[in-house]
Amino acid sequence: MTVTAIKKSKSKRDLRTGFTTGACATAAALSAIKTLMGEHLSQSVEVTLPSGKQAKFVLKQCELGMASVIKDAGDDPDCTHGAEIGATVEITQSCGIEFVAGEGVATVTKAGLELGIGEPAINPVPRKMIREHLLPLLHQHHYKGAKVTIWVTDGETIAQKTIGRRLGLVGGISILGTRGTVYPYSTSAYAASVRQSVEVAVAAGYCEMVLTTGSRTERSAMVARPNWSETQFAQAGDFFGVGIRAAARYGIKKITLVTMIGKLCKLAGGTTMTHVTGRAIQFKLLAQEVAALGGSAALCQAVLEANTGRHLFTLLPEALHGQFFTRLCQMAAHHCYEYSHSKVIVEVQLIDFDGSLLATACHGE
Repeated sequence: MTVTAIKKSKSKRDLRTGFTTGACATAAALSAIKTLMGEHLSQSVEVTLPSGKQAKFVLKQCELGMASVIKDAGDDPDCTHGAEIGATVEITQSCGIEFVAGEGVATVTKAGLELGIGEPAINPVPRKMIREHLLPLLHQHHYKGAKVTIWVTDGETIAQKTIGRRLGLVGGISILGTRGTVYPYSTSAYAASVRQSVEVAVAAGYCEMVLTTGSRTERSAMVARPNWSETQFAQAGDFFGVGIRAAARYGIKKITLVTMIGKLCKLAGGTTMTHVTGRAIQFKLLAQEVAALGGSAALCQAVLEANTGRHLFTLLPEALHGQFFTRLCQMAAHHCYEYSHSKVIVEVQLIDFDGSLLATACHGE
């Protein structure tokens, strides 16, 4: 099955998916290396997404060792929609793929992200996609490796619309994506899809649902509930509040929120809209909770100065994990129960980055 980057909606109610910056970077890198292999490229290139689907990208530029595409985010109003994402590829004598942040692509300068300090902000899945597309060609032509420089036209300007700099991403935007495609994220469109998920579950006769932040948390939740219908699961993204209010309105009795540390930290502070462009994590509140559990003054200060939820995770000694994570779940469940006007039992579960359950708490039973 091939997914094309430009397709018309069937109706105004249809939500058109788009592609991640990572998928676009892969398309550009693949096109660039093909020119070095002597291939004549047409106006487009196909890549394989993490889902296994094929995606076609129209090339904006394509010359020897360099290519670019224009990102189509579909109905997602992400600030990178329409951005030119390109790659320059050079053959090297070193084995494997070396990644470089070109103009408009950020460099990591703070701890707490998936990448180390000094690394180009090209996330793990996009790196994996690029390797999987380029390495077979290198081997086929008996080359050892390649240097791949990803660049984004006006990336620094685009980055000003994000909180990347506050997270230590300097020089441009991040190259992101875990599935290659993006689903519409506008408040009206995404919120409508969350509400509709609740309505469908109620119509099917279910009184319990699980709301997750995305595909990784949803996979973990489904594995833990093998006998549940997929109708009972909804990827609420950052719109937990929308899902909770919809559950209260349509008669769901219990909602379980499955989340990871970053969004849990926001929920624990009473924020039900957890997008990165929204309210920041209340590290002062979290430092107070660490102190109440007997954390040292040095640890509390480190928590207060933490960069992200992931960074906070790495700061805590293992001896405090159980108590602190359970406390966060309790705080989040309490806030969300109140947000439902005390109509919906709310359970909150924190999962680790590998999908394992770290803590859980329930309020309203």
